[in-house]
Amino acid sequence: MDIHIDEQDKLLPIANVGRIMKHILPHNAKISKEAKVTIQECASEFISFVTSEASDKCHKENRKTVNGDDICWALTSLGFDNYSEAMVRHLHRFREFESSRQRANHEINNIVGVHNNNNKATSTTHEEKHEEEGITNIFEFQIIQRNKGSMNST
Repeated sequence: MDIHIDEQDKLLPIANVGRIMKHILPHNAKISKEAKVTIQECASEFISFVTSEASDKCHKENRKTVNGDDICWALTSLGFDNYSEAMVRHLHRFREFESSRQRANHEINNIVGVHNNNNKATSTTHEEKHEEEGITNIFEFQIIQRNKGSMNST
């Protein structure tokens, strides 16, 4: 099977590259189309270079999925220690965020589950139950439950 991949499909979107460049440069800086294209090609090549190194490591370890730790390892292996150190910090923060988000979702699901189970025992509708309790929506209910009955909601 011959798969043709368009050269543009291998590159980062030029609009995104331009936005990043504008964000980094002084406000009044002008960026030529040629500069955007050059950075687009360099950044895409760099990503391919690092990803290829990480992929080779995974292949040697009989794994099919490249993860963040593999990218950090590849950066170090290729001599980009400063980038690797920054990536390790960001990866750690990302994992902490994901973990806290999952815990919060679990808590919300438990609260909603308790709330839904309480509603099954009555013949009142979901909306009627909320009106009786003075709760306008499920999110407000969750905030009230978290604050142990406090009516402070955001």
